[in-house]
Amino acid sequence: MGGMPTLKLYNTLTREKADFRPIDPENVRMYVCGPTVYDYAHIGNARPNIVFDVLFRLLRLVYGANHVTYVRNITDVDDKINARALRDYPGLPLNEAIRRVTEKTETQFLEDVATLGCVDPDVQPRATENIAQMIEIIEKLIAKGHAYQAAGEVLFDTKSMADYGELSKRNLDEQQAGARIAVDAHKKNPGDFVLWKLSEDDEPGWESPWGRGRPGWHIECSAMSGRYLGEVFDIHGGGLDLIFPHHENEIAQSRCAHGTEVMANVWMHNGFLQVEGRKMSKSEGNFVTIYELLHTEKFGGRKWPGEVLRLAMLMTHYREPIDFSIKRLEEAEHLLSKWPVPGEAADEPDPAVVAALADDLNTVAAVQALHALAQKASVDSRQAGVFAASAALLGVAPKEIELDEAVVHEIDERVRARLELIRAKNFAEADSIRDDLQARGIQLKDGKDPETGERVTTWEVKRSQT
Repeated sequence: MGGMPTLKLYNTLTREKADFRPIDPENVRMYVCGPTVYDYAHIGNARPNIVFDVLFRLLRLVYGANHVTYVRNITDVDDKINARALRDYPGLPLNEAIRRVTEKTETQFLEDVATLGCVDPDVQPRATENIAQMIEIIEKLIAKGHAYQAAGEVLFDTKSMADYGELSKRNLDEQQAGARIAVDAHKKNPGDFVLWKLSEDDEPGWESPWGRGRPGWHIECSAMSGRYLGEVFDIHGGGLDLIFPHHENEIAQSRCAHGTEVMANVWMHNGFLQVEGRKMSKSEGNFVTIYELLHTEKFGGRKWPGEVLRLAMLMTHYREPIDFSIKRLEEAEHLLSKWPVPGEAADEPDPAVVAALADDLNTVAAVQALHALAQKASVDSRQAGVFAASAALLGVAPKEIELDEAVVHEIDERVRARLELIRAKNFAEADSIRDDLQARGIQLKDGKDPETGERVTTWEVKRSQT
């Protein structure tokens, strides 16, 4: 793309914003932690998926669609999954019950994020399909003196890594000195974490050199990122809550197993999400899933379109905390109502939109630039194409509202009835039909047939009532 600004990204590892320099511009590689599929994804899960989808789109624009590899994993082995399987399918063998839980929730997650406008990553590996890779890494860690067996577990020895805690800036010696940290009797150090644990007969398990068992949480991402992106790759993303312990421990495993200076060059984290000013939790009564927002009236007494949810997320910078509220959704919907439905896209998006995104994904400035462009697009066909390309880069734009045939037929009949009333000079009844349709979001436009001069009425669906 001509005149493309240099991409700058904030790196949690260095605490600095710097120019992005891929290891190989022919294959820019990004890994993002995906869902644990034991239950429907909540709205907090939506944020990293939307944020890193925008980054994926931007990287594809800059380096070419065939020169970016995006991996987002599926965690389908987890104690929460086991508990949910036993609860929901008590009469089935555990492995069958687990499969039913994970397949259902994974399918729903993929449908939810697609409705939010997220494109599919290049690879979506499942943890259970990468057990051999996890065992291989654990074997390397034991051989190099970074892991040990104790009490039916294989644990990572955090003391064996001189700069453990570099990502989170947590000092291991300070942690050990604190009286609040409980130390399991079999651990050498308080911060040591599980790589592999033995399974009971009624728990899922795989054969390993240490007995039938299952992996710890952190090892799966080291295995999957290494398998699909290599020992060192460009960008690792996820939520702020994953910095410690998950991402810290991923780094420890991968670096110590492979003998590398880094696992990923750039670490990116999106900020926390609150709902109506409070931390989201079931005990607070404000826990809401993506599915509920899209398909039920739980939040604000109505359903919310995917493009509205996405825009509401992008109206806050990804590193800032976000207050997810009805007011914010209404603001996003109102903004969308002023934008045209995109037609055919131009070859390149608006430079102002691109420049904003190139500055550490400044979606706030990008949305502002897109809004300014939308005003021009309504009167300038060339700008309409640029608007379409820019909206596609952000993955957010208003959509045509589709009505089923029965509704369309009913509206047509009422429009015809209104014309008859006007011809009969029964304006009160005609106005009543117009007002009723308008209340349902149907906008009437009166005019004249250019050939016959007769009065005609067309109608369209308004995208927003706000």
